[in-house]
Amino acid sequence: MASLRTRLAILLPMAGMLFAAAPAPAEAGSADSKKGAQVYCYMRSNGNSHSVSFEASYALIKRQSAGVFKTSPEHAAVMITETVVEEPGSYPDCGRYLGDLFSRKASKKSSSSKSESTITSFSSNSEASTDWDADERYSY
Repeated sequence: MASLRTRLAILLPMAGMLFAAAPAPAEAGSADSKKGAQVYCYMRSNGNSHSVSFEASYALIKRQSAGVFKTSPEHAAVMITETVVEEPGSYPDCGRYLGDLFSRKASKKSSSSKSESTITSFSSNSEASTDWDADERYSY
């Protein structure tokens, strides 16, 4: 069995290479979040619905992110919100649409609590969580 010193001599350089190769997480000021905010605000100000505007801006953010992992819809909504709040002059009248980015999750929770009261438990061993939705987990 290899000694601790040998294991560390092998693993530490490998860990350093992984950290160096990992891209930085997308920030609010990044180009992909700015483009996503521009698309969302432009489409909303021209009369498009929230769902169409968000799908277009989310697709743009997802496609242009350089990370290994996908950007979740919740994170994309936060990125758009942060960009608009940081540069309100660049996105006039877009602040009134920002609430729609987060109302979807609240409406899902209220609808799931209504449907939960009608669902009966199939076994006494199963425990259902009220905060988790199976469709929400893989919605992106």
